[in-house]
Amino acid sequence: MLTVMARSLVIKVTAGADSPERCAQAFTVAATAVAAGVDVSLWLTGESAWFALPGRAAEFRLPHSAPLPDLLDAVLAGGRVTLCTQCAARRDIGTEDVIEGLRIAGAAVFVEESLTEGAQALVY
Repeated sequence: MLTVMARSLVIKVTAGADSPERCAQAFTVAATAVAAGVDVSLWLTGESAWFALPGRAAEFRLPHSAPLPDLLDAVLAGGRVTLCTQCAARRDIGTEDVIEGLRIAGAAVFVEESLTEGAQALVY
């Protein structure tokens, strides 16, 4: 049985296909937390920024891991997914390019979410 202490979980994933296990862990933890009723905010930064684009999560493969598109859909359905503003700019990704329901925001929003009372921040 899962006992939830934090009221919200802010997860920053910096890895993508360059570090697939770390990437999959972040998405798995985020989706599991959403399923447990935790308020989840998943931040895509660094190489994970590419997963903000339609179809990119489907290209990700890791044996014995849940499919990344399913995990991303679960977080989008029950939490928030944010693409880092600077990471988006470095990759020429605009608001019109990203998956529906995903937002682009900067460090100030990440800090605000992370410092909210009852929040737990994790970085992968």
